[in-house]
Amino acid sequence: MRIAILSRNKHLYSTRRLIEAGEARGHEMHVLDPLRCYMNINAKEPEIHVRGKILPEFDAVIPRIGASITFYGTAVLRQFEMMGTYPLNESVAISRSRDKLRSLQLLSRKGIGLPVTGFASKPTDIPDLIDMVGGAPLVIKLLEGTQGIGVVLAETRKAAESVIEAFMGLNAHFMVQEYIKEAGGADLRCFVIGDKVIAAMKRQAKPGEFRSNLHRGGSATLVKLSPAERATAVKAAKTMGLNVAGVDILRSNHGPLVMEVNSSPGLEGIETATEKDVASQIITFIEKTAKQNRTRTKGRG
Repeated sequence: MRIAILSRNKHLYSTRRLIEAGEARGHEMHVLDPLRCYMNINAKEPEIHVRGKILPEFDAVIPRIGASITFYGTAVLRQFEMMGTYPLNESVAISRSRDKLRSLQLLSRKGIGLPVTGFASKPTDIPDLIDMVGGAPLVIKLLEGTQGIGVVLAETRKAAESVIEAFMGLNAHFMVQEYIKEAGGADLRCFVIGDKVIAAMKRQAKPGEFRSNLHRGGSATLVKLSPAERATAVKAAKTMGLNVAGVDILRSNHGPLVMEVNSSPGLEGIETATEKDVASQIITFIEKTAKQNRTRTKGRG
């Protein structure tokens, strides 16, 4: 198969591992920088060009689109879909998962456990917003933040009011969530492929920090999931429409709670912690599912 990987850097661990896994299984792997791709959008033969040349046909495309280029990256992926190329994750599903508020609303509609979340736009709503999530301490998250950036733990009501007022003053979009104290600064990263959790790790925040992101100094260890945690992770990925996803779950006193569903989960942390060849399992999934014009949305949405 001819497989394209949409990635800005072919030397990144995840991209490199996908290349190695694909080539080991006899596939022709090509890395394409989505920002170097440009499109000929027409009714008869949609095309993608790179450096003045028309890209040949690909059997499948693996999107590794960074959050900062979601708009352009998903437009390029949508063009591949219109051309009949099978996407590992569809453009609509990626856009859906990148919108933190929309994704939580969709998960909520499916009855999936979530931290109580509030969203408002007026300063007069701040007192009720804080009460809505159980009061302080509480977590305030910028909707555009990634890798723990723009996430604040407000330990007192006064601190919460000050941060919320500051964000509102900057016209920043944010949400407030209940603080799950019993999680102890840890979460579970569940790596979902298709309808299975194929690997999982526990991420623990470093001392004095409540964010467990590995980019912020958190540590990762192998973890055994409960049946409820496995079922929650798979249901969350399916709700977003993602074939491959990293579902982040908190262990609470009232069951597993989904924090986020990541459409481009990194491979380094999960492969190191679990010693599993996740990249090869992704390639195997593509082999089983990739078919011409298999995209459910056909580039719409």
